[in-house]
Amino acid sequence: MSTYKTETQAASEIISEQGDAWRSINPEHVARMRLQNRFHTGLDIAKYTAKIMRDDMDAYDNNTADYTQSLGCWHGFIGQQKMISIKKHFGSTKGRYLYLSGWMVAALRSEFGPLPDQSMHEKTSVSSLIAELYQFLKQADARELNHLYKDLDAAIASGDPSKEAAAVDKIDNFQTHVVPIIADIDAGFGNEEATYLLAKQM
Repeated sequence: MSTYKTETQAASEIISEQGDAWRSINPEHVARMRLQNRFHTGLDIAKYTAKIMRDDMDAYDNNTADYTQSLGCWHGFIGQQKMISIKKHFGSTKGRYLYLSGWMVAALRSEFGPLPDQSMHEKTSVSSLIAELYQFLKQADARELNHLYKDLDAAIASGDPSKEAAAVDKIDNFQTHVVPIIADIDAGFGNEEATYLLAKQM
């Protein structure tokens, strides 16, 4: 059974257990909200992106032609639009990461204004930017999935089982815009204390 159908069935069972009090809740709407909110915490994102990076490193070790590309960004909206464009033009985010450069963080993200590229900015500016980036990337997921849900509704309304199956398949195989973020030493990852402070903030 597809992920979408499984989530819908699970929601339907929970709603049924609640009797008349929950009868107006559509289980498909519950399933849709669950699917577009798959990352509940930063730890969920960390586990997901860590696997991507391990797989990509293994691929590179086996063939140096399988390298990744990191795109610089300094704001959540910039990162979001980059990943939306990549998915649109290449059909996948595979091998594409986001990159935080020390000079970008120092010059554009410090609450004290532009600073030299010498790790003089507050460390919280890094964790704040990471949180902002992932918030925007999750928003991109919600936007694209909403279009897929509308396509599914149209397929159901048409009464064509093949169109409905195709729409569900697109939802089940949806690729998130959430990708790993690479940061250089000046972005706050240069020593044990910086890493500790960053982890506390996240």
